[in-house]
Amino acid sequence: MTDRATTFASVKDLIEPFNAKGVELDESTTFAGDLEWDSLTVMDFVASIEDEFDIVITMNQQAEIETVGQLVDAVEELKE
Repeated sequence: MTDRATTFASVKDLIEPFNAKGVELDESTTFAGDLEWDSLTVMDFVASIEDEFDIVITMNQQAEIETVGQLVDAVEELKE
C-alpha cells in the first residue's frame, strides 16, 4: 500500500464517526455537499486529523479543501 493509500484509509476511518448519513466515501466525496457537514463538525474533524497525523491545517488551507481527495493530498504534503 502506498503512503497516499494508507493516508486515505486513515482519513476514511476518521470520517466514519462524523458520517451520519452513511455516505460512501471516495476521492471526490465533498464535505459540504455530500456529507452535509456544518462548520462545527468540520472543526471537530480537522482537530482529529491534526492529532492523528501530528500536523496543523491552517484556516486558509481548510477553505481550499472541499473533497476527501484534496484533504488526503494536503495531509501528505504537510507530513513531509
